Amino acid sequence: MSDKHSPIIIVGGGAWGLSTALHLNASGHTNVTVFERAQTIPSPYSAAYDLNKIVRPEYEDPFYTDLALIQEAIEGWKTPLFGPYFHQTGYLVTTTGAAPPKATRHLHEALATIQHHPVFKSKITPLAGRDQFRDFAWQFTGPLSGFSGYFNRLAGYAHSSDALHGAWLHLASVGVKFILGESAGKATEVLYETLPSSSHLRVVGIRTADGKVHQAKTTIVAMGAHAASLVPSLGKFAMARCWSVAHVQLTKSECDLLRGIPTTNVRDLGFFFEPDPETRLFKLCPLGAGFTNNQQGLSLPPSERLPAPQDFIPAEDERKLRRLLQEVFPWMANRPFVDQKLCWFADTIDSNFCIDFVPDTHKSLIILSGDSGHGFKMMPIVGKWVTELLAKGKQDEERWQWRTVDTRGEDWAKAVSWRIGSTRELKDLISEKKRLESARL
Repeated sequence: MSDKHSPIIIVGGGAWGLSTALHLNASGHTNVTVFERAQTIPSPYSAAYDLNKIVRPEYEDPFYTDLALIQEAIEGWKTPLFGPYFHQTGYLVTTTGAAPPKATRHLHEALATIQHHPVFKSKITPLAGRDQFRDFAWQFTGPLSGFSGYFNRLAGYAHSSDALHGAWLHLASVGVKFILGESAGKATEVLYETLPSSSHLRVVGIRTADGKVHQAKTTIVAMGAHAASLVPSLGKFAMARCWSVAHVQLTKSECDLLRGIPTTNVRDLGFFFEPDPETRLFKLCPLGAGFTNNQQGLSLPPSERLPAPQDFIPAEDERKLRRLLQEVFPWMANRPFVDQKLCWFADTIDSNFCIDFVPDTHKSLIILSGDSGHGFKMMPIVGKWVTELLAKGKQDEERWQWRTVDTRGEDWAKAVSWRIGSTRELKDLISEKKRLESARL
């Protein structure tokens, strides 16, 4: 794309949309507008609307390890723009003695990609048993039954909502335009025109909920789990999926007690972070295959009309988190969970991203999707890949190309190692919630 003054529309003000705006602006594009249906950023429609996300480089696929580490994703978190939100607490990864083989295998395969990596030679410490884990986290007072894993000094977490807010403020200050709100900022339709003397289509912009038409030479859809509502063909290979999130409200002294603990991932139960000092919330997430919301052949986050559970997580996930707390922080194991929710993201069967032109749109429509629960850590560099895509006019990385295969009928839980267990449907969770509520009456 040689004309850097041509209008570019980005639909979605989440981590990847903002990163794209950052890199487009830095590379000299002068006419970039971000549309976001929320009234402000961070947007509650973004998967990054959260206290924190893990920032780590270990993957079973060395390709992503190198992206996270060698291609400066982690270094990007140490820049003045992103640095205030990055906390290099280290990363404890383990399984319990009762872990299924799939969880243990995943840990060892992820470790294998980094323990001999030249950057990591002195940064990885294998651990086995309670005493060795307590050398790195003396606050872990539970039994840590059969814990076996490692500590990675290079990793940690980022405060995701604050990172979105900081990027928004910066972008607004350098001339990137934002149109926000359920009326003016919500894209309801991608607009096409037929090219002269051909049957090919080209995207010429979007229509928003207020009925206005906004024209652009390039339209970039970065709506995460919601993207298939605007580009339905995406839903054949990128599925909206959610995980549970829960928090424990701590006192000031409890928050201070856990300050600085490593980000910890118990592969067969769940993961947690040091508590947020401002809210004193301690966040936990169970691990599993996740939950989908299939509606007329597509999985999408629930609309406002769907009676989705509020302040609720599935009973099976609560049991995992109670076990996790019993193993690590027994004093917290029976505390009430607050701010429970389902966090939606866009998942692909192989957990690979999609960063590509939509076919048959004359290179006028780009999709950023398939974060698959691990895309936030790439926020500092995702936009770089988009500017390269625009410059080259094609996606050379096969992993990130648009898929023509329909994977909706396949068993996604078996496709990659981090999905442990079976996928369930949101409607089943709603029924489960109603049964629980009826039982309490």
